[in-house]
Amino acid sequence: MSFETLNYEVADNVATITFNRPDSANAMGPLMAKELGAAAIDADDDPAVRAIVLTGAGKMFCAGGDLGAFAKAGDGTRKLLMQMTGDLHLGLSRLARSKAPVIGAVNGTAAGAGFSLVMACDLAIAAESAVFTMAYTRAGLSPDGSSTYYMPRKIGDRRTRELMLTNRLLNAQEALDWGIVNQVVADAELLGEAKGLARRLASGPTAAFAAVKTLLNGTFDQTLESQMELEARAIAGLAAGGDGQEGINAFLEKRKPEFKGA
Repeated sequence: MSFETLNYEVADNVATITFNRPDSANAMGPLMAKELGAAAIDADDDPAVRAIVLTGAGKMFCAGGDLGAFAKAGDGTRKLLMQMTGDLHLGLSRLARSKAPVIGAVNGTAAGAGFSLVMACDLAIAAESAVFTMAYTRAGLSPDGSSTYYMPRKIGDRRTRELMLTNRLLNAQEALDWGIVNQVVADAELLGEAKGLARRLASGPTAAFAAVKTLLNGTFDQTLESQMELEARAIAGLAAGGDGQEGINAFLEKRKPEFKGA
């Protein structure tokens, strides 16, 4: 499938989704939200895809929502936002439940919806030049893009409130210190680092990664006993599967496992 506002390519079992509106700071408009949803479905439906990278073309990751499009909608703004957030949230839901780990490669500014997308990734690597700000309330708006779900779970309630209420700007090192990203690298090394990590994950036990995502995404909604029951069912099922058997046997035989993603 071809896209107008993003690039989608698959190589070495890694799907790379690149926001491609560099002249508009890769702002999230209605079409991009719709196409991100479609790209997420493409990746989720492709058995060859075992890791996903999100990044931006040009100097910015994503500078937030396309406020110009919102203003242009006039009396239709509410309808436009309901449709757009529905498309965006569909894509984020698919990425969250995809078997493939999702890695954010954050170049330049991640603001508003861009920051929300970073929080939705399983792992994130930032370029040294990257900056992060929620920015929503600066425009009289409230956060979307799953940030009110992920941010308090990943960095805590106090810091989430500070970012969302004050629109504090974080540089890449601060984002690392706060647990927003996992690694900071030189700008020129960003995409290579992200794709290298994605390739390593893509050669790993995909079903086990999927179980990790499922268990962690629901952990705050469970009691201790119900979470442990989910853990028991997941590890038992994996141990009986192809990759689980391969991993166990490889450990006992002191060799490197060859996972097939099953």
